[in-house]
Amino acid sequence: MPVPSAEFKKALKRLTDKEKEALLLRAARRDAELYDTLRFELLSDVTVETVYEQASDQIHELFAVGATGRLLNRSLTKALSKATKEVARARRITKDKRLEVDLNLYILRHIFANYTGQFESPFAGFYTATARLAARTTTLVRTNLHEDLWLEYKADLDLFLQQLHARSKSHSLRFELPHELALPQ
Repeated sequence: MPVPSAEFKKALKRLTDKEKEALLLRAARRDAELYDTLRFELLSDVTVETVYEQASDQIHELFAVGATGRLLNRSLTKALSKATKEVARARRITKDKRLEVDLNLYILRHIFANYTGQFESPFAGFYTATARLAARTTTLVRTNLHEDLWLEYKADLDLFLQQLHARSKSHSLRFELPHELALPQ
């Protein structure tokens, strides 16, 4: 990402309001994420909740449409990858750390409600990607959220981690999968 130079900033200050508006509208038309970020920043009806709803609908659609076919494990892995990119996009738009955790939990709930049978597949890609998401979400809760909120996420995360550890593939993971969300003493 380029860093605006001092000359660029001076040139931007010299523009009239009408020229700035035209430049901003042109940039927003070219970049969907910039448009969504500006909508979030400028419009009062676009809130974190609406961004959550839009992202969760998009994630649900990715699994509904993308998780089909002969190689279900592979298409689920691709859908999970696209879903995590959608979470990152929502995080960049809102700068809300809790939103990222909530959307990750949405993905994990969806996976554990519908696709745990694919964990026993001979292909470990989907299981590994799910375990990595659970480990990352646990780390996000511990590092980005206040300790008072940890208890809110503990039950769900502990259940997901317990189910992942119950599978035989948990021994062959190349990263450490926590056994639970450790609460502060």
